[in-house]
Amino acid sequence: MLGISRHTDYAARIVLHLSSGGKGALFTTGDIARRRLIPPAFIRRIVSRLSAAGILKTTRGCGGGIALARPASKISLLDVVVAMEGGLVLNTCTEKPERCTLSDGCAVRRAWVQANAALETFLDGVKFSSLVNKSDEPASRAKAAPGAKDAKRRSR
Repeated sequence: MLGISRHTDYAARIVLHLSSGGKGALFTTGDIARRRLIPPAFIRRIVSRLSAAGILKTTRGCGGGIALARPASKISLLDVVVAMEGGLVLNTCTEKPERCTLSDGCAVRRAWVQANAALETFLDGVKFSSLVNKSDEPASRAKAAPGAKDAKRRSR
């Protein structure tokens, strides 16, 4: 299977959550973990990597928390993938062609290079500001609309 790591998925959820708060909004790791269904044990490590990449900033102490380091319109899915995975490589030969004796004239390598470039371009075009409006709350919080239980009780 070809895919991103679980940590990268969690990182995208964290950035999406912070993006939904608006400019300068601070959130705690506990709040993010609860609302985005992320195991609390992973949050600090992920936040650290995203901070090192210049995607997040943290403020310690009372009233502190985690916020975006730049506007959500300037943060792409590719930024998160690069921060967490170190880059996007569909096949080793695309990154280090010298490792393969066939790479100079290899049509498959050229296809991998094109696919890699297309995916990078796509992910770079997906900004978190555009994802905020399409985001749903996690399933555990969105099971029933507010007041739904009261409406059922009144109808009995």
